[in-house]
Amino acid sequence: MAQIAVLSDTLAGHTDMVTAIAVSAYYSPIVVSSSCDKSVLIWKIKDDVTVVPHRRLTGHSHFVEDVVLNSDGQLAFSASWDGDVRFRDVATGSITSRFVGHTKDVLSVTISPDNRQIVSGGRDRIIKVWNSLGECKCTIEGADAHTEWVSCVRFSPNFHKLVLVSDSWDRTVKVWNFTNRKLMYTLVGHTGYVNAVAVTPDGTMCASGGKDTLVLLWELAIGAKVHEFNAGSIIHAICFSPRWYRLCVASENDFRIWDLAEKTLLQVLKPETAVGRKKRPFCTSLTWSTNGLTLYSGYKDGTIRLWGFSPA
Repeated sequence: MAQIAVLSDTLAGHTDMVTAIAVSAYYSPIVVSSSCDKSVLIWKIKDDVTVVPHRRLTGHSHFVEDVVLNSDGQLAFSASWDGDVRFRDVATGSITSRFVGHTKDVLSVTISPDNRQIVSGGRDRIIKVWNSLGECKCTIEGADAHTEWVSCVRFSPNFHKLVLVSDSWDRTVKVWNFTNRKLMYTLVGHTGYVNAVAVTPDGTMCASGGKDTLVLLWELAIGAKVHEFNAGSIIHAICFSPRWYRLCVASENDFRIWDLAEKTLLQVLKPETAVGRKKRPFCTSLTWSTNGLTLYSGYKDGTIRLWGFSPA
């Protein structure tokens, strides 16, 4: 099997599980991570290689489950089990707005490609749409809505057709036309809860995964499954490379990189077991750098590992 990724650094800063890692859509020397330690960490990239801690953002009173950046990396949105989404200025760390309206834990947050709409989902089974002032503009519920926890929400990066993808513990993935907030498709195929979803950089496909260990690839234009991979254990995170036609999937056993064109497994990555520990930490969050040359992986033990890729 090809050795395409090499461990380049391990970042220590969080004291509990790393729940999410985010970079901006366009190049920014900022990486943010969220954790069950109730904080968000801002990391700075120096010399395009070295990543150093810059600022810890506190304020949430429970686990921070998700964090995203706007397109230029200046604004961060964090979702927490305390029921809030918080909007912060990355440069100062100050809280600009609190998004209050969910009645239970907020599990996911995302921002539209034009930076104008923020969407959140949670254990109250609803999806909420906000503006940057923290005003709820719309609540998606009713007959078309998910019937269990909304575990992940992600926008397609396509500016010309605003599409939202959501997944749930009801075992479905839903595709929404976000211009009119109407349901396009309910994607059925998983046999267990779904807790991870990602959209390809060109916005044509999405991938979903969860308890049944399967990664299902869906074509968004027609709402149909086109392929599946087996990750071997419960899936916690999925991301597509912005540089190559590759898919990376984190599970409780390892994380794997597939070539989507050839439908082949390229590499299986596992960290070493730490001294004094019996169990190998498993990967709980993933994201690729904007240039696609670094993969950030967050772990249950609070560390973030960086994997380097050759540009060739």
